[in-house]
Amino acid sequence: MNTIRNVATVLSAALLVSLAACASSMPREERLALYQAHAGEPLRKIPYFSPQGWEEVDENHILLTMRPSEVYLMTLNGPCLDYDNGKATMLITNTAGYVQQKFDRVSFGTGMNCRIEEIRQVDMKAAREANKASSDAIRT
Repeated sequence: MNTIRNVATVLSAALLVSLAACASSMPREERLALYQAHAGEPLRKIPYFSPQGWEEVDENHILLTMRPSEVYLMTLNGPCLDYDNGKATMLITNTAGYVQQKFDRVSFGTGMNCRIEEIRQVDMKAAREANKASSDAIRT
């Protein structure tokens, strides 16, 4: 049973990476619009534990992947990402294992940090399907 779960996790991660690869070739405005169109209502707080990765969407938004089926679009209060100097490591403050909007902050170890203004969970399956449909429409 663990083998099936591990294979499913690997496949989900591969699909997420493929969407990120396709999405990263999109202009920033289109990527942000894709994620916003498939994001739920703002959340006050989310559980925070060993994130699998993150993606810069634009200077005020990041996509945080906690697990392949749990991805969040975070709006930051400033152009924090302009000062990351290409760092791959991102730090997020949290309290008792939760990240809260309007309270916790994102930084890259540069001394600059930005408050998280909004957190919305993204339906990555729907975003992948919309991205694929859009790509298919362009090709035809």
